Amino acid sequence: MEQPGIRVTTASSGKPTPAVTQGKRKDSGQLTRDDFDGGPVSIDEIEMGLFLGNLTAATHTETLKSFKITHILTLDSVPLPQHIVEASFLTTKYVQIADMPRADILQHLEACVEFITSALDQQGNVLVHCYFGVSRSSSAVIAYMMKRHNLDFQAAFELVRSKRRFVQPNAGFVTQLKLYRRMGCKIDASCQRYKMHRLRLAGEQMRKAKILPQGFHSVVNPDPDITRENPEPNVFRCRQCRRVLATKSHVLEHKPRDRPVEERVIVPAPGPPPPPPTSAAQCRIEQLSERLRQASLGSPGQEDGPAAATNCRRILFVEPIAWMNRIMHNEQGRLYCPKCEKKLGNFSWVNACQCPCGETMTPAFYLIPSKVELSKTVQNVQTTV
Repeated sequence: MEQPGIRVTTASSGKPTPAVTQGKRKDSGQLTRDDFDGGPVSIDEIEMGLFLGNLTAATHTETLKSFKITHILTLDSVPLPQHIVEASFLTTKYVQIADMPRADILQHLEACVEFITSALDQQGNVLVHCYFGVSRSSSAVIAYMMKRHNLDFQAAFELVRSKRRFVQPNAGFVTQLKLYRRMGCKIDASCQRYKMHRLRLAGEQMRKAKILPQGFHSVVNPDPDITRENPEPNVFRCRQCRRVLATKSHVLEHKPRDRPVEERVIVPAPGPPPPPPTSAAQCRIEQLSERLRQASLGSPGQEDGPAAATNCRRILFVEPIAWMNRIMHNEQGRLYCPKCEKKLGNFSWVNACQCPCGETMTPAFYLIPSKVELSKTVQNVQTTV
């Protein structure tokens, strides 16, 4: 969609050609939006009321009025100038993010989709933009299209590109968009891929700052030994002092890499029948113990069975937990039981830790299986595997 007097130009690389590409620092040493010129206006209508464009389109008042824009969503390193933000006919939202593969756009997608949805529900016209309208802003629009039309990433990407031919989220954003779709177009904190995404971001911050920033403290789970309502029944304890260390939901599963897939399914060999129980209570305890021995240590929500049995058990990778001393102020080190001080494993925010099966994980917090035991309390009867 092109209006008279509005130029939509692209370079051979597929990105809009900026008229001026350098910024100037003011006396304060800070860059502001007025220091940048994004080149000719570039704007395209993706679907009715939803526009995707560049910085110049978002700062050109005549363009905004011509396209009857009522809402602007900005994904950029610097916010829009005040005269645009304070315009009486506009509602704006600013997301500060750089166009870098390691930038965490995933944490913003839900809010972006909600802003776009709200604008369209009010019969408004919303412009989503970044600097060129190629990567950051297109990621937000693709996320909206995936949720609005129940599309996978590739279908949503092709749909948006059919309206604006040079859209191309960077590789990191593509991975995050696929994860967003995998989680049902929402943040699912229980999803292992999401947990690893957050841990990798935290690891990068630890590498830079040598300390875990406040914004990533949420990746460290509460201590499961502290009494709380509806505690998880499956817990890992220190084998020496029986102190609760982790729950099944803290386990980060991985598949063994040193055997073919078809050889990884473990089928228990038949054994002799158990001796007859001496009492009904003893029978109940033995049944519970046998069920626990055969139970998978897989993620919550997955059924036990051959598929779950393919997970490796040589190293127990877990999420960071509050009892792990020094993990918020050290890049790597050893893990000791907070009660008996027995060494339980190791951790590293910055280096890969390799399981004997060949699989690696970064960051890694792992417990040595021989140092812990899985136990379950059912009807006040605690059984240990």
